[in-house]
This record gives sequence, C-alpha cells and structure tokens, in this order.
Amino acid sequence: MTAVILSREGDVATLGLNRPARGNALGPELVQALEEGFDAALADGARLIVLRGEGRHFCTGFDLTDLEALSDGDLLLRVVRIEQLLQRIHAAPVTTLAIATGRTFGAGADLFAACDHRIAVEGASFAFPGPAFGLVLGTARLAALVGRDRARAILLAGQEVTAEAALAAGLATAVLPPAAIAAEQARIAAAAARLDPPTVAALHARTRQAEDDADLAALVRSAARPGLRQRILDYRAAVAARRNA
Repeated sequence: MTAVILSREGDVATLGLNRPARGNALGPELVQALEEGFDAALADGARLIVLRGEGRHFCTGFDLTDLEALSDGDLLLRVVRIEQLLQRIHAAPVTTLAIATGRTFGAGADLFAACDHRIAVEGASFAFPGPAFGLVLGTARLAALVGRDRARAILLAGQEVTAEAALAAGLATAVLPPAAIAAEQARIAAAAARLDPPTVAALHARTRQAEDDADLAALVRSAARPGLRQRILDYRAAVAARRNA
C-alpha cells in the first residue's frame, strides 16, 4: 500500500496520508513518503498543497506500534525527522492547507498547525498529549497561532479540543461540513494561484524562522532526557487504564 497518495488537479496537489488502519500515525515510512510527495508537488509547480487523511482520521500522532523494540536514541531520531518535516511544510514557498477529520492528535495536530489554512471538518477533535510523557513538539508554532497563554493551557491540560474550540482559539481557520470543503478549497486555491512563490517563501522565512528554531531546540532537549521510551510506555498504560476504568 502506498503510504501517501499524491494527486494533482490544476495548481492543487493533494497528499493523502494513507495508513488508515493505524489512524495515519506518523511512522518512518509515512514521514519519508510525505517528504517525497511534498518535494514532488513543489517540483511540479503546485501553488497549493493540501494535506488530508485517508479513512476516518487525519493523523493520530506518532506511530509507536514497535515502541517496545525502540531505544531512546531511535525515538529521538524519529521525532527529529518529524520536526524537520513540519519545518519544511511551515516554510514552504507555496500555500498549504490541512483538512482535519476525526482525531488529530499529537504530531498530527502539529502537522495541522504547520499549514497556512487549517480546516476542521465538523466533528473533528485535537489534542497535544506530548507534555504528559515529557516531549515538547511544536509549542512555538502553536503559541504563534493561539497565543502563549492559551497554548500553555492546551498543552498542560492534555485534553481533546473540539473543532469549534480549535476555531475559537485560532488553531483552526474554519470549521465546515464535508459538503462545503470543495468550495472552500477552490477559493483558497484561486487565491494561492495569484501568489509569487519566492515572495511566499520570503514571507514564511521572515515570520517563521524563530518559531522553528525554538521548536527544534525544545524538542531535542525534551527527547534527549533519559527515559523517553519508558515515559511513553507509562503514558500509554495510564491511558489504557483510564479507558478500562
């Protein structure tokens, strides 16, 4: 199965995360496929790149199905690769759009936040559970969208945020029913087609470099603290216990 489905219509390239059985969680294969698909879309002259998930969910975070076999060093490498992908999207020379359905959690919520336009489909939910196991990912980007105090509250609470709450906070730029997505994407695509890519790249670089540098530094500091694998295992066990209570 292809990890990312790349399609093109006019100036719009769509990257469909295609691991629905795993909630489109970000494993190494999917991250690499997203990088390659993003580069292919840019090389082909796309003016709008759309990220969406195949199946029920947009992206449920890290793919940790093989967590027991990983070392802390393995996990550090994986999260840095994801941060590099987020930075690539964040600083793209073209307009980006994420369309979130179902659950958009953890690194998936950071992927959503890295895009220019962020549509939450009605019923979608968001969460940033990283601080619960000592991992800091994308906090500066989130703070730039929703404000420092609100970002801190969302991160420390670790709870699900509804699509409407995400819109009110500034995490989402729109909340729409499925039937309205195509028209909104067409509107965004028409505006994106009028923009000059070097100008878009310069604007993104000017406004986002400090956020990306801060996020990478914070991520490495948190992930390099010994015991990351065990913290994630403990977090996963605690979540399972709450569900079974």
